[in-house]
Amino acid sequence: MGQSIVILKNVLAITYIDNPGAAFGFMANTQPWIRIPFFIFITFGAGLIVFAYQRLIPPERYWQRFSLGLIWGGAMGNFIDRVFYRQVVDFIDVEKISFGNYHFPYIFNIADSCITVGLTVLIVISLFDKTAKSEGL
Repeated sequence: MGQSIVILKNVLAITYIDNPGAAFGFMANTQPWIRIPFFIFITFGAGLIVFAYQRLIPPERYWQRFSLGLIWGGAMGNFIDRVFYRQVVDFIDVEKISFGNYHFPYIFNIADSCITVGLTVLIVISLFDKTAKSEGL
């Protein structure tokens, strides 16, 4: 727990931590009898909504379907961790990466990355794709 293996010096390490909360430790200190059912319910519900929405998008809207698949897959990955381990296992440590005076302070996992990339792609599509706007997607 907490040990690191440096992959790229001053850039990337693999650091094992257990995260009982959500992103940025949200609800990490909440009692387990509240936190665990809350996250399971929210993740399951959101996953069903994303899955159902994805099925409504035509196959030719590849990037929207792909981004929703990333979001759904990431949510289900974290859901499985919560069901089996009662917390999420995080391990990607990019603490050494900085943007000006800002240093990235959190350790995350592949599921978190999938959710973030999926949401980013979906937002970019909704902002810049005129076809998606005209179709209401």
